[in-house]
Amino acid sequence: MAVLGLWSHCLSIVRSFVSTFTGPLLILAGLLLVVYAALSSQKKIQLSYNRFLTFCTFFYSTFLKPHSKEDGLVGQQGALESFYKIQANVYDETRKRLLCGREDMLALAAAQLKFQAQQGLFGHSKPVWVDIGGGTGYNIEAMHAFLDMPDFFSGVFLVDLSPSLCEVAKRRFQRLGWNVKVVCEDARTFRLEDHLEKLDDAKPAARELSKYTTAGIDLVYKADLITMSYSLSMIPDYYNVVDSVVSLLAPTGLIGVVDFYVQSIVETAGRNYVGGSLNRHVNWLGRVFWRAWFDCDRVSLEGARRDYLEYRFGTKKILDQRNYLLGGIPYYVFLGCHCQGVLARSQDLLETVDASCTESPQIIPANGHDILLPLLPQPAIAVETRSKAYESAIVNLSSKLPLPSTFYQSHQARIYYDEQLKKHTQFNHDYLYSFTWEDPRVDQRLLQISNDDTILCLTSGGDNLLEYLITANPRRIHAVDLNPNQNHMLELKVAAFQALPYADVWKMFGEGHHPDFRRLLVAKMSPHMSSQAFQFWVKHVGRFTSSASFYDYGGSGHAIRLVRSLSWLFGLRQEIQKLCSCKTRNEQREIWSKIRPVILSRTLHWALVGTEWFLWKAAGVPAAQRQLIIRDALDLPCQEPSRQERLSDATGEAMWDYIVNTLDPVAQNTLLSDDNYHYLLTLTGRYTRRCHPLYLGPKAHTKLSQPHAFSGLRIHTDELNEIIQRFKPATLTIAIIMDSMDWFDPNTSAPSTQVRALHRALKHNGKVLLRSAGLKPWYVDVFGEYGFETKRVAARLPGMCVDRVNMYASTWVMRKVDEGGD
Repeated sequence: MAVLGLWSHCLSIVRSFVSTFTGPLLILAGLLLVVYAALSSQKKIQLSYNRFLTFCTFFYSTFLKPHSKEDGLVGQQGALESFYKIQANVYDETRKRLLCGREDMLALAAAQLKFQAQQGLFGHSKPVWVDIGGGTGYNIEAMHAFLDMPDFFSGVFLVDLSPSLCEVAKRRFQRLGWNVKVVCEDARTFRLEDHLEKLDDAKPAARELSKYTTAGIDLVYKADLITMSYSLSMIPDYYNVVDSVVSLLAPTGLIGVVDFYVQSIVETAGRNYVGGSLNRHVNWLGRVFWRAWFDCDRVSLEGARRDYLEYRFGTKKILDQRNYLLGGIPYYVFLGCHCQGVLARSQDLLETVDASCTESPQIIPANGHDILLPLLPQPAIAVETRSKAYESAIVNLSSKLPLPSTFYQSHQARIYYDEQLKKHTQFNHDYLYSFTWEDPRVDQRLLQISNDDTILCLTSGGDNLLEYLITANPRRIHAVDLNPNQNHMLELKVAAFQALPYADVWKMFGEGHHPDFRRLLVAKMSPHMSSQAFQFWVKHVGRFTSSASFYDYGGSGHAIRLVRSLSWLFGLRQEIQKLCSCKTRNEQREIWSKIRPVILSRTLHWALVGTEWFLWKAAGVPAAQRQLIIRDALDLPCQEPSRQERLSDATGEAMWDYIVNTLDPVAQNTLLSDDNYHYLLTLTGRYTRRCHPLYLGPKAHTKLSQPHAFSGLRIHTDELNEIIQRFKPATLTIAIIMDSMDWFDPNTSAPSTQVRALHRALKHNGKVLLRSAGLKPWYVDVFGEYGFETKRVAARLPGMCVDRVNMYASTWVMRKVDEGGD
C-alpha cells in the first residue's frame, strides 16, 4: 500500500508540472518551428504562398468573376478571353489535377504514330501535328515524354482562340527552343497552307509537310495528327469544327480527343462502332450534377458532341474514366481515324471480302465507304454464307455509319462481335482461365501439326495456341471463345510479343507481376490491341501491379488462392516450396505424402472443393460435365463394400475419386520443378526460368516478336457452332475443341448440329481432337453417325497419368472419313 501511495504522489507531481508549463512549452516549440522554417525552408514557404495565390486566382476567375468583354473582343473569343486572361499564367498549375487523361491521349497517339512510321506510312517525310484548342502548349511539351518532339514532326501548329493563352504558349516554346507555330484563330477557318510562311526556313525538314491531291483541287496540306484536349466541350459550333477537322486530317491521319462527358448507356445501345462501352454509363444523378456544374463556365457536356465525333471518325481506341480525386468527374479519351481511309486497289478489296466468307470470316478493310458499296451488291463472288462481321459492315455502310471499331485497328486479328449481347455479358467482365489446362505437347504428338494446317481451337488462356505457332507455324489459326475476356487475354499476350522485349514479357507472364504495366499498355502495346481489349486491361491494371500475382485473378485464381491459403493455414508453405523444387521424383513423392492429407482432405472436399460453386468458378466444371463424372463413377466396379453406400451421394464421392485420380498420378509420375509447369503455377502463382510454357522462352520470343508472326491468327468471340457454320466447306484440317462437347445437354439438338458443322468445315481426313471428363462420353456415337472415325487415344484409369495435366478421363481423335456425313 505504501508503494502504491508513493506512486500516486509522483503521478500527481508530474500532472501538476505538465499542466503548469504546457502552454509556455507549446509556445516555445511553435516559435522554434517558425524560426527553423524561416531559416531553412524560406523557399518552401514562398512556394506555398505562391500556390495559395494561384488557387485564389483560379477560384476567382472560375467561380466569382463575371464574364465581360475584353479589349473589344466579341463572341466566343471575348468569352474565352474574359475567362482565361486573369488565370492564363497559372493555367497549367491549376489544371494538373482537373484535366486528367491528357497524357493517356498523347501516349496513345504517339504509340500509333510510331507504329505507322515503322510501317512506312510517312515515307521519307515526317508527320504534321495540329493541336486545336492547345491553350498554353502543355500538350506539345508533354508529348516530348513519348516522342522526340524537335525531330519527329516536320511541323507543329497550336491553334487557339484566346490571345492570353497563346502568349503563354509562345513564351513556353521560346524557352524550349522549339519551332512550334502558335496561331490565334478560329479552328473552323484554320488551314495549313495559310500559315506555311511561318515555318522556319533554316530547318528544311520543316517543309516536309504532308501533301495530298484530290480530284479538281490543287495541292492541299494535311495534318497527320490532330488533337483536342478539353476544347471540344467549350466550342459552341462544334459540328462545323469537327467537319473542318475531317477536311484537315490526312487520309491516314489520327485524331486524339480527351474531354469531359456524361452519357447513359442507353444512348449508345445498338451502336456497334463506338469501340466498347465499358465504364461509359454515368448514373442519373451524376449526369444532372456535372452538366449543371460545368455549365457555369460554359463547358457543355451534352452527349451529342461525343456522338458526332464518333460518327465522323472511325474509332481506334476509346477509354471512359473518372477523376476520383475531384469527385469522380467523367472523362473520355478517343483515338480515331478517317472512316474512309486510303482507297485500296479493287482486287485487294475483292480478295478480302472473299476471305470473309470462306475459312477466314474476319475482315472488310477500313477503306470501304467509297469503293465498297458499289461492289458489294454485284455477284462478283459466289458465296454460301457471310460472316457476322460482313453483315454488320453492310448494315453500317448502308446507313452511312462508321464500321465497327475492329475494322480500324492496326491488326485485323480480332473479329467484330456485339459486346452488348447477354451471352457475352454473362461473364461479368472477367475471364475464367488465365492459363491453359491442356497439355500442348500431347496435342502436337497426336495431330502432327504442320505449316499447311488450318486450325480451329478454343482460346482458353491462349498458351497452347502460342505453342502451335512456335512449333508448327500453321497457315491459319482460328481462336474461338464465347467469353470476350478470354480473347482479351490472348490479345494482351499477342500485343506483348509484338511490342515488348523479352524481359517485360517474362515479368508479366512468367512472374505474374509488372509494376510498369500501365505505361507499357498505353505507350507500347495499344497499337496491337482492339479497343475492347485495351479498355479491359486499363480497367484491370492492378492485376499486374498489385502485390498479388496476375494468376491470382480470374476463375482459375480461386484455386491458386485456395492452395496458398491452405498452405498458410496448415503451415505447409515450406513443404510446398520443397515440392516445387525437387530434383528427383522420389524426393517429390516423399514430400507429396506429407502434403496429400491436407490437399486431399475429405473434410475440405466436402466443405469447398466438391461444391458446385467451386467446381464452376474455380475449376470451370459445368453441370453437364459433372454428370459425366458421376456416370463413370456409378458404372465402375466397386472394390470396397462401403463404396456403393457412399455413392448414394454420388456427386461428392464421384468428384472425390476424380480429383484423387488426377493428382496422385501427377505427383508420382511428373516432376513439377522441371517439366510440369501447370501444377507449378497452381502451387506457387508463378513460373520459373527452368519450368514454364514454351512460349515464355527467349527463343519463342524471338520468333513471336517478328512483324508477321501473328498474320495467320483470327480471334472470334462467339459460340463455336456459330463460327464453324460460317466457314467455307472443306477448309479446316484440324479442330481442337478441348472439353467443350462435355458442356452440351444430351437432350438437345445442339451436339449433333455442331458435329454436322464440323464435318462440313473439315477437309477429308481432317481431325477433331477433344478431351472429356468421361471415359466414353455419350456424344462419341454422334460423331460416328456423321461420318467420323472415332478413336480413344488415352484413357485415364485409376493410377494412370496420361499427360502432364491428367485432368481428363479420356482423349479422342475423330477423323473425317465419310464425305456423305452431311
